[in-house]
Amino acid sequence: MNPPATPAVAADAPTGALRLLLVDDEAPARVRLRELLADVADEVPNTVVGEAADGVAALAAIDAGGVDVALVDIRMPLMDGIEFARHVRNCAQPPAVIFVTAFDNYAVQAFELNAIDYLLKPVRATRLAAALQRARGQRPVPPAALSALGQRARTHLSCRERGRLLLLPLAEIVYLKAELKYVTARTAAREYLIDEPLAALETEFAERFVRVHRSALVARAAIAGFVRAEAADNAAIGEGDAQWQVILTGLGERLPVSRRQWPQLKAFARQLAS
Repeated sequence: MNPPATPAVAADAPTGALRLLLVDDEAPARVRLRELLADVADEVPNTVVGEAADGVAALAAIDAGGVDVALVDIRMPLMDGIEFARHVRNCAQPPAVIFVTAFDNYAVQAFELNAIDYLLKPVRATRLAAALQRARGQRPVPPAALSALGQRARTHLSCRERGRLLLLPLAEIVYLKAELKYVTARTAAREYLIDEPLAALETEFAERFVRVHRSALVARAAIAGFVRAEAADNAAIGEGDAQWQVILTGLGERLPVSRRQWPQLKAFARQLAS
C-alpha cells in the first residue's frame, strides 16, 4: 500500500550523531538543507540517513527505523507535513519533528503558541542548529496541537499490523464501524483496526461519511441504495428495530439504518432513486 521510500538508515552514521530524514517535495530545498546541515555538523553532529518527497514515503522510511529527527516541509502533495506528524506517532520509534515552512507570520504564531518547533524558509544555519539541539529527546507533537493549526482533513488513516505501519487511503474506505475498543475500517478488499474514536472521525470527515447508525459511518460515494429490512436480516446483523438497510457498492453485506438516522437519510435516498 505504501510507495517505496529512500532507505532510512545510513550504514556509516557517526556514533552520537543525530540521524535525520529530509522531507520536501522540492529537490533543491533538500539539497539546501543538506548544505546547511554540513555547515552545523561541528556544533550539532548529524547525518542525513534518507530523503522523501511526501509524507507517505517519509512514513515508510521512518517505520523502517533509524531516524531521530524528521525535517518536514508543510505543503507537499499526497500527504502534507501536518498529516504526516499525526501519523508518525503510530510508528514503532517515532522521531522528533521539525517543520520547515514558508507560512506567513500569522501561521507561525500558531506554531509558537503550541510549542511546535519550526524553521522558517529560507532556513538560517544558526536557527537550524538551535532547532536540532532542542530536538534531542523530544517527543512527537501532541494531536491537539496539530489540530489547532487548522489544516485540512487527512487523506489517510493509519494503524499498526504485525509490527508495521499501514496507511489506508480515505478514498478506499467503504465504512467505519465501532466495535469494542477499536473502529473497523472496511475497504472492498479487507478490514483494518483503527485506534480512533468514531465520533472524532465523523467530525473530521463529515463531508465524506454519513452516520447510518450509532456505531457506523458509511462513505457517501459507496451508498448504492436503501432497502427495507426483513426481520430475518435484522436478526442476522443484530439489529432488531432497523426499518432500512444500506446497500454498499462493491460489498455483499448490508448495514442497518437506525430509526433515529433515517429521517436525515431520506433526502439522500430520494436522490439515489431519482
